[in-house]
This record gives sequence, structure tokens and C-alpha cells, in this order.
Amino acid sequence: MSEFIPSWRLRQQFADRLSLMYRDEVPAYGALVDLVDRINSVGSATETFSGARLGQERHGAIRLALPEELSLLRRALGVLGMFPVEYYDLAAAGLPVHSTAFRPIEGDAIERSPFRLFVSLVRLDQIASPALQSEVQRLTRERSVMSPVALRYIERAEHQGGLRDAEGEAFLDALTETFRWHGEALSTKRIYDALINEHPLLADIVCFPNPHINHLTPRVSDIDQAQQKMIELGLPAKAVIEGPPRRNCPILLRQTAFRALEEDVTFRNMDGIDAVGVHTARFGEIESRGAALTRAGMDVYNACLASGNFDALPDDWNELRTRKLAWFRFRPAHGARLPNALPEGSEALEDLISSGAIIPEPITYEDFLPVSAAGIFRSNLRSEAKSNTEAKGNPAAFEEALGCKVSDAQELYERESSASLQQLFAHDQPRELVIHE
Repeated sequence: MSEFIPSWRLRQQFADRLSLMYRDEVPAYGALVDLVDRINSVGSATETFSGARLGQERHGAIRLALPEELSLLRRALGVLGMFPVEYYDLAAAGLPVHSTAFRPIEGDAIERSPFRLFVSLVRLDQIASPALQSEVQRLTRERSVMSPVALRYIERAEHQGGLRDAEGEAFLDALTETFRWHGEALSTKRIYDALINEHPLLADIVCFPNPHINHLTPRVSDIDQAQQKMIELGLPAKAVIEGPPRRNCPILLRQTAFRALEEDVTFRNMDGIDAVGVHTARFGEIESRGAALTRAGMDVYNACLASGNFDALPDDWNELRTRKLAWFRFRPAHGARLPNALPEGSEALEDLISSGAIIPEPITYEDFLPVSAAGIFRSNLRSEAKSNTEAKGNPAAFEEALGCKVSDAQELYERESSASLQQLFAHDQPRELVIHE
């Protein structure tokens, strides 16, 4: 009996298939990937994180209409070793969705296959018109986002604990089709226009039969250079890069994008004669990633973001570490002799670091910033969206739809940092020796 395919390999094969599909669907995406590859081949002093994974790293984004779609997608991505991390409330930014990001949750797993999927669920309760709500409910009942073939292999993987070679290939084929752009709407042009007027994201989600990929983002070593090159190539790039400013010690996530393209769509009509129009939603995005900040670090970052002045956030790795503002993992220097157990007191760890016996390395930020995500979303809307400034997040409803709790990213970073310390010594270290709480 053959062994099961490792989840990281399935995940990487899935990401590769999506990338080929999206390059075919959105030619400008191919130009963007080629640009990113050229910049990454040269490298940059600003990109100090996991350079080996730059060429294969991607994150995609999709939008779902129904709670059962979210639950089913969770099960499908679980086969790929991807799990929901963090709850993102985008309602306060005038976007009628809330979201999570599916990704590997172990450091070595994401290093092997760095793929994430940012998944948003529409909040139909924010549609003001009862008549339009009724139309939306009718449309969403016609959706069937996961094919019977994909569902069969999800159930098989759950029952037997994984998929073998032929099973994995068939599953990936079916799952990839879930995210393909078909250019045919479920709705009439009249309903589509009404939803565009209500909010463009609503039209993108409920008027189509499946959750087509909205963007597939490669990671670039120098996003400032990439932004300039996009402009030189004539790509309609955003005016500003979302996220923190350029730094010697990069932190968190920086993103930019070119505006969404218009794609031909066939709409249904009540008289049986199809109408032709265009839809604008799919765009090209690139990102660069820096260090994950601790809760204390995020407090400083958010204060800087509110004031527009980032001087309060140190631009020095040692200061970020000693002030417990960023997360670090630890490894022994080549040939270093470490004690069997770390002596009590944080000074002992600092002495080993100062002597060069232990080398701290910043942990890559693997997640997303709600303000940046909202900025990217808004920059690619076809029309001005109505903002619901009174809307509040509803993580309990989201997790109920999901069918599980979302992981806390800070807890994952803490676990990775703590595990790296424990591996340095023969005996486990108590939690209080983790220096970034």
C-alpha cells in the first residue's frame, strides 16, 4: 500500500496549479510574476527573511457567500495542511465581509511550502434593502462551489488520514476548478447593477457561481523597487504601498497592487436572451514581509500608524529584541558549546547571545494587517462603496460558520520562539524564559 502524500507537497502542487491558471486568466499577473522574479534574483538588503522561499511564495484571496461554503473550504484546505489563523473584521472599513487566513501553523511547514489563502465571508445582514436581500438569498441557493469529485476526496482524506498519489492528483484537479473564472454570472444584469450600487464586493461574491481567485500574490525582496518598475511598465499601480514605511529592519507586511482589470461577463436575462457586460474585481498584488511583532510591538506600531510618525518603533534588531517588541527564534552558532540547561535568569540568555554562542533570528510575519487589506480591497472597487461605520465584527458567528476556532497568531509566534529555545538545551525550559511575552 503506497504512503499518503505529505500535506506540504499537496499544498505546493495546489499553489503551482493556481499560479498557472491565474497567469492564463490574467496576463498582467504573468508580467508581474516575471518582474518579481527578476528583482528576487538580484536580492536586496531589505529582505532578510527566508530568501530561499521567495520564488515559490504566494497568497491567494477568495470571497464566499454562505456559511456552509466556508465550512466546506475549511475541510478542503485541511487536506493541504492549512488552518484558519486570526479573525479580520473589515466591516469598520466599509467592507461587508469578515475574514480569516488559512495557512500552515508550524514554522517548518510554512517554510517548506509557503502558501496562504485569505478567505472572506460576505455579511448579508448589511444589505439594507429587503427586496435585494431576497434576491441575494435566491442567487446563493444556486451556488455549488465544490464539485462532487472534490467533496468525495475530502471525505476520503478525512476517513483514511490522507490521500495517495492518484487520489491527490484527482483532488487537486477538482479543487483548482473551484477557483476558476468562468465569465458567466448567475444573476441578471439588473440585479448585478443593483448589487454594485449597494456594494461592489457583494456583486463579486453573490452574482457568480464560484469563488474565483481575486488575486494571487508573489513575495518580492524589494517592494519599493517593484512599485517603481510597475509604473515604468505601464501597469496601473497603486499610488502608495500599504503597510509600514521602508526600514532597515523590515517588519510585518507591505503590499501594493495594480488596479483590477475589466473582464467580459454574460448575464442571464428573464426573457432568455443573455446580456453582455464587464466585471471588475481581479487584480495583481505583490507583498514583502518582515518580522512579526509581539503584542507590545503591535501596540507601538498601531500608535505610530495613528500618528503617522514611526520614530517610536526602533529600527534595530537588537533593540526590537531586548525591548520585547518583535518575535525571535534562536539557534546555536556553529561549534558553540551550550550548557545542558539554561541557568536561571534572563541575563544568562543575553550573555550567551552577546558571546555569539546563540544567534537570534527574527520570525517572519505570516499574517495580514486589516488596514492594509482594506486599502487593497478599496483600491480595486469599481465604484465608491457605501460605508457602514456602525457595523461591528462578529467573530462568534464567523467561527460558527467555519466550524472551529481560529488560531491566535501571537500564540503561534510564541510557540515557535519557545520551541527554538527549548531545542538549544537538553532539558525543556520553563515558559517564563521566553523573552517575548
